[in-house]
Amino acid sequence: MDTNNKTSTVVDVLDDGNLRFTQEDNTPKINNVFTEFEYDKIPVVDLVNKMINDAVEKRASDIHFDPTPDVLNVRIRVDGDLILYAKVPASVKKNLATRIKIISGMNITETRLPQDGAIKMTHNDAPLDMRVSALPIVDGEKIVIRILDYSRSLAGLDTIGLSKINYDKVLRMINVPNGIILVTGATGSGKSTTVYSMLQKLNRVDTNIITVEDPVEMKMPGLNQVQVMSEIGLTFAAALRSILRQDPDVIMIGEIRDDETARIAVRASITGHLVLSTLHTNNALNTIERLLDMDVERYLLGSALTGVIAQRLAKKLCPKCRKARPVTIYEKTVFKLALGLDVSEVYEAVGCKHCINGFMGRIAIHEVLMLNQDVRDAIVNNATKEHLRKMVYDKGHTVTLLQDGLEKVISGDTTFDEIVQIIDVESDFGEDEQELKDALLGKTKKKEEEDAKVINNISGNLEEVLTTPETQSPTDTSSVEINNQKKTDYDIL
Repeated sequence: MDTNNKTSTVVDVLDDGNLRFTQEDNTPKINNVFTEFEYDKIPVVDLVNKMINDAVEKRASDIHFDPTPDVLNVRIRVDGDLILYAKVPASVKKNLATRIKIISGMNITETRLPQDGAIKMTHNDAPLDMRVSALPIVDGEKIVIRILDYSRSLAGLDTIGLSKINYDKVLRMINVPNGIILVTGATGSGKSTTVYSMLQKLNRVDTNIITVEDPVEMKMPGLNQVQVMSEIGLTFAAALRSILRQDPDVIMIGEIRDDETARIAVRASITGHLVLSTLHTNNALNTIERLLDMDVERYLLGSALTGVIAQRLAKKLCPKCRKARPVTIYEKTVFKLALGLDVSEVYEAVGCKHCINGFMGRIAIHEVLMLNQDVRDAIVNNATKEHLRKMVYDKGHTVTLLQDGLEKVISGDTTFDEIVQIIDVESDFGEDEQELKDALLGKTKKKEEEDAKVINNISGNLEEVLTTPETQSPTDTSSVEINNQKKTDYDIL
């Protein structure tokens, strides 16, 4: 295993007797990202356009402009990771921030309060929409540009990474004339993309689709889209009450944020409407618990809930440079316990001129629960979480997030480490999966123990430095032992 990218801490003693800590993080080197501009020669208008176009070309989802006393650090988020793109000198940073505020429709004289704006541009003759947020911090205004990539949503439901079995389930769910379908996951997990993909599938001339969003992320022809404006009383709940009088067939709620919205959405779904929405939960079972916590009656939830799509995003391997390698004992064990398969090799990231550190884009990992009558009855009858879990996952009724992720590892779409990192081991497993949970947590525990040893060694070395007698030269670092041991894979067998 390469140790160059591992975290290490070095303690140096300077000539003045002070200590200096040099921390090297485990972020690998980035190819083809950092850019240097001739800031004294390029107009600020061209500079902003160049930065935005570069970010789009590199598939970035966000651009961060982080002010410091000396420079403006520009970072872009690619495949979920923030990467340093440029350092703008102090002489330019104010003009750059002003330019962004002008084109996004913000008040350039207001620097004390947060502001929101929007930018509309074209990239390669295609429309490009961006949301802009300005936040006052101690060193100036931090500006973040969210790049809204509609290409995946417009490409269709069959392009978002659903497996064959999950794709068929989603098709059956959206063809039910009434009920509520929830897409769940953390912020930035692609929920909106999945919802828009379903709306595109449902978008026909004979279907009245009304959406309530905050904000409206993508304007889609054929949809009646309502922008929430809480400052004037147009909340999700208020909009939903009016929508029900607009003869809708399909209702999309951008996000269920409070108890009132949840209750109205559920009641709308049992009165002959198909309702789509999003919710922040870990998995399908947690979604049921969350709705019950929001005071949705059990009998209503049991009859209204059609299905839940839980999802995560994992980095997608670059097909041009990925490399096969043998599995470790630990990986082999997890594959066996989770899928019942003997897997001998998986792919790992390498890196080339076409990608960033071996990855290109992200792929969605799904868990699709389509409720049957037994599950509905269990919800109404106040069944325990473990009983519900057995009904949902026994006999292969639902493919778990881990199982779907591991299948994508086998196919070479992503890496084993990516899947293990995005799965919530503590909450996504039940009593019947204790052996698998122990295997996954076993590796985590060993990692924590090794990290603790490194920290303890560093602390001991630091204490030794601090207690060095005055007769010893302050530049003598012979007593400081640097822990730079090579870390190995942690096997559970």
